[in-house]
Amino acid sequence: MAHDSLYAAPPSGADTERPAGRLAGLRGALGTWDTAIVAALVVAVLLAGLSVQNFATGRNAQFLLLDLVPLALLALPMTLIVVTGEIDLSVASVVGLTSTLMGQLWLSSGLSLELICVLVVLIGAVLGAVNGVFITGFGLPSLAVTIGTLALYRGLSFVVLGDQAVADFPASWTAAVVRTIPGTSIPVAVVPVLLLALVFGVVLHATPVGRALYAMGNNDEAATFAGVSVARTKFWLFVVSGAVGGLVGIFWTLRYASARGDNATGLELTVVTAVLLGGVSIFGGRGGLLGVVAGVLLLGVLRNALQLADVDANALTIVTGSLLIVSVVLPNAAADLRARLHRRRRRAHLSAS
Repeated sequence: MAHDSLYAAPPSGADTERPAGRLAGLRGALGTWDTAIVAALVVAVLLAGLSVQNFATGRNAQFLLLDLVPLALLALPMTLIVVTGEIDLSVASVVGLTSTLMGQLWLSSGLSLELICVLVVLIGAVLGAVNGVFITGFGLPSLAVTIGTLALYRGLSFVVLGDQAVADFPASWTAAVVRTIPGTSIPVAVVPVLLLALVFGVVLHATPVGRALYAMGNNDEAATFAGVSVARTKFWLFVVSGAVGGLVGIFWTLRYASARGDNATGLELTVVTAVLLGGVSIFGGRGGLLGVVAGVLLLGVLRNALQLADVDANALTIVTGSLLIVSVVLPNAAADLRARLHRRRRRAHLSAS
């Protein structure tokens, strides 16, 4: 039949299939959400550099990157958690509580700041473990649990210090967290963030653990039958999220030289927005770290440019909320459209057969 020749493979060694294969691969690469976010980031940087005064300066780049350090750090474990179909809305409250505990320990314990920092990270891990126990031990929804601990940890942060602020941290420490790499405007703090991003990326995309996380996000029961310890894995993800929250609490306290109960208030919304904007499905089982890194940068660039343009803080919240809605709606709408087009092509192919 005539259609057989259309779908028949070309003779061995023929070059006709190679351009087609390369073109299909290029179309696939250009059609990914990651590519779209990277492109949006490039456009945003160019537009901000051309239209916003002082955006394209080394000084502003330094402040922009410093602002992105907490967001990027919290987004790393959040990515893995959301990939499994869970969520952690308590991350900003963990930052606030560990910040106040750091201040209280420095104020009254007599311990060295090095030891206090270690204790703060461990306390953050314990706070994350509390989430993990309720979610994996009692089978409670992560959304409900972490909304509860969001309020609990934030309330405890005000119990620790009240309205008081601790600000007498050593100048050598507060200067160290904002120090830049010699000859550049890049803060030294960006280096460990990149190293951690590399570690999380390898775990998610190149190890059996990463494959298990995607399996859990697609179907917990199927992952369990495949031999994945779902409860234990999720528990440790929340522990890691809490430990990173403690690390961010240290950074936040030293950067602003102030331990306060309201530190990082509202940051959880920005973290979730960055992760979902990066292409991680809120339903789990889909997404990658490259898109999340691009999402973090895009969100940071937009917020920084709007701040330089003297846009009201309430408008920044509106922008963040709008991006959160877009990041949920667009990827799912695109996936639905691709599925419909695939079914249509399949029906057309079967009809032609």
